[in-house]
Amino acid sequence: MRKSTILAKPIDMSTGFKDFFDTIGLTGGGLVTKGIAAVIAVIAVRMLLQLSTDPKGALRKGSMAIGTLFVAVVLALYGDTLFSTVTQAKG
Repeated sequence: MRKSTILAKPIDMSTGFKDFFDTIGLTGGGLVTKGIAAVIAVIAVRMLLQLSTDPKGALRKGSMAIGTLFVAVVLALYGDTLFSTVTQAKG
């Protein structure tokens, strides 16, 4: 007779979204931070796609788009840490 192999331990998800976000390691604030970073990244890509043919203007707009994309990446990577200091401040 074959023995069943357990691939993952059972998780109780009876309380809904809170359990789900705990399993993926995100809180509500972390999820909002990732969403804001995604919106900023989409705006930066749109800025990159709308560059003009004027070299000086294209360089200016391109550098602004790259800077915006950099902000989105930093916010996606470290946003939960940055905002956790604000929301969990003790006075």
